[in-house]
Amino acid sequence: MLRLARDLKGYKLSARDGDIGKAEEFYFDDRSWAVRYLVADTGGWLDGRQVLISPYALDPARKDDQVIPVDLTKKQIENSPSLDTDKPVSRQYEIQYYSFYGWPAYWDGPYMWGDSAYPQRQGRWSAATRHKKSDDLHLRSTKDVTGRTIQAQDGEIGHVSDFVVDDEDWAIRYLIVDTRNWWPGKKVLISTQWIERISWEESKVFINLTREAVKGAPEYTEEALITRDYEEELHRHYLRERYWHTEKPGRERRELVGHH
Repeated sequence: MLRLARDLKGYKLSARDGDIGKAEEFYFDDRSWAVRYLVADTGGWLDGRQVLISPYALDPARKDDQVIPVDLTKKQIENSPSLDTDKPVSRQYEIQYYSFYGWPAYWDGPYMWGDSAYPQRQGRWSAATRHKKSDDLHLRSTKDVTGRTIQAQDGEIGHVSDFVVDDEDWAIRYLIVDTRNWWPGKKVLISTQWIERISWEESKVFINLTREAVKGAPEYTEEALITRDYEEELHRHYLRERYWHTEKPGRERRELVGHH
Protein backbone atom coordinates (compact mmCIF):
# COMPACT_ATOMS: atom_id res chain seq x y z
CA MET A 1 0.00 0.00 0.00
CA LEU A 2 1.18 3.51 -0.77
CA ARG A 3 1.52 5.77 2.27
CA LEU A 4 2.79 9.26 2.97
CA ALA A 5 6.04 9.33 4.92
CA ARG A 6 4.65 12.24 6.93
CA ASP A 7 1.64 10.15 7.95
CA LEU A 8 3.90 7.41 9.30
CA LYS A 9 5.91 9.80 11.45
CA GLY A 10 4.81 9.39 15.04
CA TYR A 11 3.37 5.90 14.55
CA LYS A 12 4.03 3.69 17.56
CA LEU A 13 6.65 0.99 17.03
CA SER A 14 5.44 -2.24 18.59
CA ALA A 15 8.06 -4.96 19.13
CA ARG A 16 7.16 -8.55 20.02
CA ASP A 17 7.33 -7.79 23.74
CA GLY A 18 6.38 -4.14 24.01
CA ASP A 19 6.61 -0.67 22.54
CA ILE A 20 10.04 0.70 21.65
CA GLY A 21 9.17 4.26 20.66
CA LYS A 22 7.85 6.08 17.61
CA ALA A 23 8.78 6.39 13.95
CA GLU A 24 10.80 9.56 13.37
CA GLU A 25 12.13 9.52 9.79
CA PHE A 26 13.61 7.25 7.13
CA TYR A 27 17.00 6.68 5.54
CA PHE A 28 16.73 5.81 1.87
CA ASP A 29 19.16 4.87 -0.90
CA ASP A 30 19.07 7.60 -3.55
CA ARG A 31 20.10 5.15 -6.30
CA SER A 32 17.38 2.53 -5.81
CA TRP A 33 15.03 4.84 -3.87
CA ALA A 34 14.44 2.09 -1.32
CA VAL A 35 13.91 2.86 2.36
CA ARG A 36 16.79 1.09 4.10
CA TYR A 37 16.06 2.07 7.69
CA LEU A 38 13.35 3.52 9.85
CA VAL A 39 14.81 5.81 12.51
CA ALA A 40 13.15 5.23 15.87
CA ASP A 41 12.59 7.93 18.47
CA THR A 42 12.97 5.85 21.64
CA GLY A 43 12.20 8.72 23.98
CA GLY A 44 15.34 8.27 26.09
CA TRP A 45 15.33 4.47 26.08
CA LEU A 46 18.88 3.19 25.35
CA ASP A 47 20.26 6.55 26.51
CA GLY A 48 19.15 8.37 23.40
CA ARG A 49 21.13 6.09 21.09
CA GLN A 50 20.09 6.28 17.43
CA VAL A 51 18.07 3.14 16.71
CA LEU A 52 17.68 1.93 13.13
CA ILE A 53 15.07 -0.64 12.12
CA SER A 54 15.46 -2.37 8.75
CA PRO A 55 12.33 -3.08 6.66
CA TYR A 56 13.25 -6.76 7.09
CA ALA A 57 11.73 -6.41 10.57
CA LEU A 58 8.73 -4.24 9.65
CA ASP A 59 5.19 -5.39 9.00
CA PRO A 60 2.68 -3.15 7.19
CA ALA A 61 1.55 -0.14 9.21
CA ARG A 62 -1.90 -0.23 10.81
CA LYS A 63 -3.76 3.05 10.30
CA ASP A 64 -6.57 2.25 12.77
CA ASP A 65 -4.30 2.37 15.83
CA GLN A 66 -1.27 4.08 14.19
CA VAL A 67 1.12 1.22 14.85
CA ILE A 68 4.00 -0.25 12.84
CA PRO A 69 4.64 -3.82 14.07
CA VAL A 70 8.35 -4.69 14.50
CA ASP A 71 9.22 -8.40 14.39
CA LEU A 72 12.02 -8.10 16.95
CA THR A 73 12.32 -8.25 20.73
CA LYS A 74 13.41 -5.30 22.81
CA LYS A 75 16.47 -7.29 23.89
CA GLN A 76 17.50 -7.84 20.24
CA ILE A 77 17.27 -4.12 19.57
CA GLU A 78 19.17 -3.29 22.76
CA ASN A 79 21.99 -5.70 21.86
CA SER A 80 22.20 -4.68 18.19
CA PRO A 81 25.29 -2.78 16.95
CA SER A 82 25.27 0.79 18.23
CA LEU A 83 25.38 3.80 15.92
CA ASP A 84 26.27 7.22 17.25
CA THR A 85 23.78 9.93 16.31
CA ASP A 86 26.53 12.17 14.94
CA LYS A 87 28.00 9.56 12.57
CA PRO A 88 26.73 8.51 9.14
CA VAL A 89 25.76 4.92 8.39
CA SER A 90 28.81 3.14 6.94
CA ARG A 91 28.98 -0.15 5.05
CA GLN A 92 31.10 -1.52 7.88
CA TYR A 93 28.28 -0.74 10.30
CA GLU A 94 25.72 -2.31 7.95
CA ILE A 95 27.75 -5.54 7.76
CA GLN A 96 27.79 -5.71 11.56
CA TYR A 97 24.08 -4.88 11.72
CA TYR A 98 22.94 -7.41 9.11
CA SER A 99 25.18 -10.20 10.41
CA PHE A 100 23.81 -9.61 13.93
CA TYR A 101 20.24 -10.17 12.76
CA GLY A 102 21.15 -12.80 10.16
CA TRP A 103 19.36 -11.02 7.31
CA PRO A 104 20.55 -11.19 3.70
CA ALA A 105 22.55 -8.17 2.57
CA TYR A 106 20.44 -5.94 0.32
CA TRP A 107 23.56 -4.82 -1.56
CA ASP A 108 24.45 -8.40 -2.63
CA GLY A 109 22.22 -9.12 -5.61
CA PRO A 110 20.60 -7.63 -8.71
CA TYR A 111 17.32 -6.52 -7.14
CA MET A 112 16.21 -3.90 -4.64
CA TRP A 113 16.67 -6.34 -1.76
CA GLY A 114 19.57 -8.42 -3.02
CA ASP A 115 18.10 -11.58 -4.52
CA SER A 116 14.52 -10.33 -4.24
CA ALA A 117 12.47 -7.23 -4.95
CA TYR A 118 11.03 -7.48 -1.43
CA PRO A 119 12.66 -7.72 2.04
CA GLN A 120 12.01 -11.43 2.63
CA ARG A 121 13.06 -12.78 6.00
CA GLN A 122 13.60 -16.37 4.89
CA GLY A 123 16.92 -15.37 3.33
CA ARG A 124 20.02 -15.57 5.48
CA TRP A 125 23.20 -13.58 6.00
CA SER A 126 26.15 -14.91 4.04
CA ALA A 127 29.60 -14.91 5.58
CA ALA A 128 30.93 -14.29 2.05
CA THR A 129 29.57 -10.73 2.12
CA ARG A 130 32.45 -8.31 2.32
CA HIS A 131 32.94 -4.59 2.27
CA LYS A 132 34.38 -3.27 -0.99
CA LYS A 133 35.95 0.16 -1.37
CA SER A 134 33.58 0.75 -4.28
CA ASP A 135 30.58 0.34 -1.99
CA ASP A 136 29.89 4.04 -1.53
CA LEU A 137 26.69 4.52 0.45
CA HIS A 138 24.00 6.77 -0.89
CA LEU A 139 21.80 6.91 2.21
CA ARG A 140 19.80 10.10 2.62
CA SER A 141 17.37 11.26 5.26
CA THR A 142 13.77 12.09 4.35
CA LYS A 143 14.05 14.97 6.81
CA ASP A 144 17.09 16.38 4.98
CA VAL A 145 15.55 16.11 1.50
CA THR A 146 12.21 17.66 2.50
CA GLY A 147 12.13 21.28 1.37
CA ARG A 148 14.83 20.93 -1.28
CA THR A 149 14.21 22.66 -4.60
CA ILE A 150 13.10 20.65 -7.63
CA GLN A 151 15.18 21.58 -10.68
CA ALA A 152 13.52 20.73 -14.02
CA GLN A 153 15.39 20.69 -17.32
CA ASP A 154 14.64 24.38 -17.87
CA GLY A 155 14.48 25.86 -14.40
CA GLU A 156 13.18 25.54 -10.86
CA ILE A 157 9.66 24.22 -10.47
CA GLY A 158 8.86 23.58 -6.80
CA HIS A 159 10.10 21.94 -3.62
CA VAL A 160 9.83 18.52 -1.97
CA SER A 161 7.00 18.44 0.56
CA ASP A 162 6.70 14.69 1.24
CA PHE A 163 7.37 11.15 0.02
CA VAL A 164 5.02 8.37 -1.08
CA VAL A 165 6.26 5.03 0.28
CA ASP A 166 5.15 1.52 -0.70
CA ASP A 167 5.06 -0.39 2.60
CA GLU A 168 5.41 -3.81 0.91
CA ASP A 169 8.76 -3.41 -0.83
CA TRP A 170 9.59 -0.11 0.96
CA ALA A 171 10.31 1.69 -2.27
CA ILE A 172 9.79 5.45 -2.40
CA ARG A 173 7.52 5.65 -5.44
CA TYR A 174 6.97 9.41 -5.68
CA LEU A 175 8.06 12.75 -4.35
CA ILE A 176 5.23 15.13 -3.58
CA VAL A 177 6.23 18.44 -5.14
CA ASP A 178 4.67 21.71 -4.06
CA THR A 179 4.79 24.18 -6.98
CA ARG A 180 2.89 27.04 -5.33
CA ASN A 181 5.96 29.18 -4.67
CA TRP A 182 6.72 29.29 -8.40
CA TRP A 183 3.28 30.15 -9.76
CA PRO A 184 -0.33 29.91 -8.50
CA GLY A 185 0.13 26.18 -8.74
CA LYS A 186 -0.64 22.90 -7.04
CA LYS A 187 0.94 19.76 -5.68
CA VAL A 188 2.03 17.08 -8.14
CA LEU A 189 3.69 13.67 -7.95
CA ILE A 190 7.10 13.05 -9.48
CA SER A 191 8.18 9.42 -9.81
CA THR A 192 11.59 8.67 -8.33
CA GLN A 193 12.37 6.98 -11.67
CA TRP A 194 12.39 10.45 -13.25
CA ILE A 195 15.00 11.85 -10.89
CA GLU A 196 18.52 12.27 -12.26
CA ARG A 197 20.39 13.18 -9.10
CA ILE A 198 20.40 15.06 -5.81
CA SER A 199 22.92 17.88 -5.40
CA TRP A 200 23.73 18.57 -1.76
CA GLU A 201 25.93 21.52 -2.68
CA GLU A 202 23.06 23.25 -4.52
CA SER A 203 20.33 21.86 -2.26
CA LYS A 204 18.41 20.67 -5.34
CA VAL A 205 16.76 17.56 -6.74
CA PHE A 206 17.24 17.36 -10.52
CA ILE A 207 14.51 15.78 -12.68
CA ASN A 208 14.48 14.96 -16.40
CA LEU A 209 11.20 16.76 -17.07
CA THR A 210 10.36 20.23 -18.33
CA ARG A 211 8.62 22.88 -16.26
CA GLU A 212 5.70 22.85 -18.69
CA ALA A 213 5.27 19.08 -18.32
CA VAL A 214 5.16 19.38 -14.53
CA LYS A 215 2.81 22.35 -14.72
CA GLY A 216 0.33 20.33 -16.80
CA ALA A 217 0.48 17.19 -14.67
CA PRO A 218 -2.60 15.82 -12.87
CA GLU A 219 -3.03 17.57 -9.55
CA TYR A 220 -2.36 15.63 -6.37
CA THR A 221 -4.59 16.16 -3.34
CA GLU A 222 -3.81 14.48 -0.05
CA GLU A 223 -7.48 13.72 0.55
CA ALA A 224 -7.68 11.39 -2.46
CA LEU A 225 -6.45 7.84 -2.84
CA ILE A 226 -3.60 7.18 -5.22
CA THR A 227 -5.38 4.62 -7.34
CA ARG A 228 -3.92 2.67 -10.22
CA ASP A 229 -6.15 4.75 -12.54
CA TYR A 230 -4.53 7.92 -11.18
CA GLU A 231 -1.07 6.42 -11.70
CA GLU A 232 -1.99 5.44 -15.25
CA GLU A 233 -3.11 9.01 -15.96
CA LEU A 234 0.11 10.38 -14.46
CA HIS A 235 2.39 8.13 -16.53
CA ARG A 236 0.39 8.78 -19.71
CA HIS A 237 0.83 12.52 -19.18
CA TYR A 238 4.60 12.19 -18.89
CA LEU A 239 4.82 9.46 -21.58
CA ARG A 240 6.80 7.28 -19.19
CA GLU A 241 6.92 3.53 -18.64
CA ARG A 242 4.83 2.16 -15.76
CA TYR A 243 6.91 0.70 -12.93
CA TRP A 244 4.28 -1.98 -12.25
CA HIS A 245 4.63 -3.40 -15.76
CA THR A 246 7.93 -4.95 -14.75
CA GLU A 247 7.45 -8.30 -13.04
CA LYS A 248 9.29 -8.58 -9.76
CA PRO A 249 10.70 -11.78 -8.26
CA GLY A 250 9.29 -12.78 -4.91
CA ARG A 251 5.69 -11.58 -5.03
CA GLU A 252 2.85 -10.89 -7.43
CA ARG A 253 2.27 -7.24 -8.19
CA ARG A 254 -0.85 -5.48 -6.96
CA GLU A 255 -3.37 -3.61 -9.06
CA LEU A 256 -4.84 -1.04 -6.70
CA VAL A 257 -3.12 1.09 -4.10
CA GLY A 258 -3.89 4.00 -1.82
CA HIS A 259 -1.92 6.16 0.57
CA HIS A 260 -4.16 5.48 3.56
